[in-house]
Amino acid sequence: MTPKNWLTEFPDMGADQLSAFRQTVDGAFRSFSRNYGETLENLFNPLRDFLMYSERLLTQSPWPVVIGVIALLAWLATRSWKIVIGTILTLLVIGYFGMWEDTMKTISMIFVCTVVTLVLGLPIGIAMSRWDRLQKVINPALDVMQTMPSFVYLIPVVMLLGIGRVAGMIAVVVYAIPPVIRFTNLGIRLVSQDLLEAADAFGSSMWQKMIQVQLPLALPTIMAGVNQTIMLSLGMVVIAAMIGVQGLGQPVLKAIANQYFTMGMINGLAIVGIAIIFDRVSQTYGKRLQRHLEVTHG
Repeated sequence: MTPKNWLTEFPDMGADQLSAFRQTVDGAFRSFSRNYGETLENLFNPLRDFLMYSERLLTQSPWPVVIGVIALLAWLATRSWKIVIGTILTLLVIGYFGMWEDTMKTISMIFVCTVVTLVLGLPIGIAMSRWDRLQKVINPALDVMQTMPSFVYLIPVVMLLGIGRVAGMIAVVVYAIPPVIRFTNLGIRLVSQDLLEAADAFGSSMWQKMIQVQLPLALPTIMAGVNQTIMLSLGMVVIAAMIGVQGLGQPVLKAIANQYFTMGMINGLAIVGIAIIFDRVSQTYGKRLQRHLEVTHG
């Protein structure tokens, strides 16, 4: 056996310890999933029901009604006919090429994941803006969540919850929640101290300042975080399809496995179209909020 050259091969003296540590952690995780996996699944049943309800609502409603409602929401958010017409044309093209049902499943997944990230992320971001120590603790965790390869998120959720929609939804939420938390924290911290001092002068409590001053002024920044969350969620759709999440990701995976170039491109372009709609609507709404606040607060 040829001895190792210590100058060209790094001494891996800790490899045995790492192997033992890995086996211990993996064994404990498998034991936990066997004992408590069913309990965890039951805890997430309301989320599953919410996702199934939104999916049925979009897939079983008449397509003209769905397009009309989405176009109305786009108009209310943007007040831009260009964006509304672009939204309608994009959805019509998607339906024309037979991707309507998969697209509706994808939109329902993005909608539910966005709602969950807002419910979880906004309170955490607000708390971070209030306490610097909490910010120092959470920031490293957010760094890890944003830099960890997205495939890695699938491993623990599949071990705990198995393959299916709920596991994919949890993976998407974990991957997409950091922008909401960061931008909420940033937006609140950027509120002018002069306005906060004026609120104090009027005798406002901490919560009154938060609800009536800080959060309204931070909304444009928070909307930028929501925009990033939606984009990350869409990017995770194809990866989540590996564990049974239905939608546009499934045909893309099928195209990769069978080398169907055209199928992959068409479904990929459908994801791009949905992403552009969400991006334009959320960005324009954020800009409208910014202009409204500038007029309101001088």
